[in-house]
Amino acid sequence: MNSPTPASGGCPVAHGGPNGLARLYGEHAAKDQQGIYERLRKQHGSVAPVLLEGDIPAWLVLGYRENRRVLENPRQFARDSRIWRDWKEGRVENTSPLIPMLAWRPDCVSQDGEPHRRLRAAVTDNLQALADRGVKRHVTYFANKQIDAFAEEGSADLVAQYAEYLPMLVLTRLFGLPEREGRQLAVSCAQVIKGGADAVAHNDRIMQILEALAERKRAEPGADFTTGLLSHHADLDEGEILSHLRLVLITAHTTTSNLLARVLQSVLTHASHMAGLVSGQLNISAVVQEVMWNTPPLAVCPGRFATADLELGGQQIKSGDLLVLGLAAGNLDPEIRPDASTDLHGNQAHLAFSGGAHECPGQGLGQGIIETSVDVLLHRLSGLRLTVEPGELTTTASTWEARLDRLPVEFAAQTAGV
Repeated sequence: MNSPTPASGGCPVAHGGPNGLARLYGEHAAKDQQGIYERLRKQHGSVAPVLLEGDIPAWLVLGYRENRRVLENPRQFARDSRIWRDWKEGRVENTSPLIPMLAWRPDCVSQDGEPHRRLRAAVTDNLQALADRGVKRHVTYFANKQIDAFAEEGSADLVAQYAEYLPMLVLTRLFGLPEREGRQLAVSCAQVIKGGADAVAHNDRIMQILEALAERKRAEPGADFTTGLLSHHADLDEGEILSHLRLVLITAHTTTSNLLARVLQSVLTHASHMAGLVSGQLNISAVVQEVMWNTPPLAVCPGRFATADLELGGQQIKSGDLLVLGLAAGNLDPEIRPDASTDLHGNQAHLAFSGGAHECPGQGLGQGIIETSVDVLLHRLSGLRLTVEPGELTTTASTWEARLDRLPVEFAAQTAGV
């Protein structure tokens, strides 16, 4: 067969598309992402046939071990989407919302082997240079600035007024962008990940801003990530520079903002977390690791492409098939976590940053932003508490992620800047 089809037997998943395949997008998926994963696991096992936007077929990898196999075997599961059969045979339109997430680009995540190593070195070297210069002062500045905007009110929504924009404001400084670009870029990055009809237009808007940035930095170099890419010994060409600026901007912002919201949720819904952090008996990194196991910032990672016919998790995968990696489902795989409530302190074997040669190179930057952001918030706002019951907090999912809708809190009102 030329596309994933359901295994024989079993009932089609509710709200499915053609051939009874489950859709990972749409209204039902937005409200019941985990429920879909659980039903797919029961029906198909560790690898399940699904549909992405436009009813494009793919295999969703649900098992932890199967995710590891895909991530660590680039010869069998390549990153190069030019071998994607549905793309090659014209079933994916250029205007598809899948294009910003899956299309081949001259960046390190689209390639394997030596081309990947050359391009990734330019990214990792310059991320390390940023870390060496110290990111904490930028995070502290923008965190306080965000808090100043609502400190006098005594209440806030920590998603909309803090987590949603803070990482992008830090990134504008690190990239050498003007601060005024931050909010527009945050919205556009979120839309690219969310998908839908506007995803391509928002991707184009990001590229326009980055093209102007690269042109300006050629004329006016600085101590920033953009200048570092332009001058790196890997000698990136124009397309490679713009693609890596886009890659780091989108992934660093969207994953960090989502993870920050989830860490704040965990702190505010577990009294022991809040007490431990305030007293200094608990390190915020422990909370971050717990969240990355239970609600990783990317629920599904795009994508890998089978280089030959093979078997995975009992399914017959065909050459050119698309596989998407269920990081959230893999982290909760009952084969490795029969009791999801077991303490995971110190265990960093989660899939939140994917794995293998393509493991996220910016995880240290993201964790640094989160840890400083939480620390500033807890020290600025005394009496911080949720104004709703934990069970009333809701999330909205897309194919790739599940984001907290809001995090309403109250605290002792204060004069801005205190």
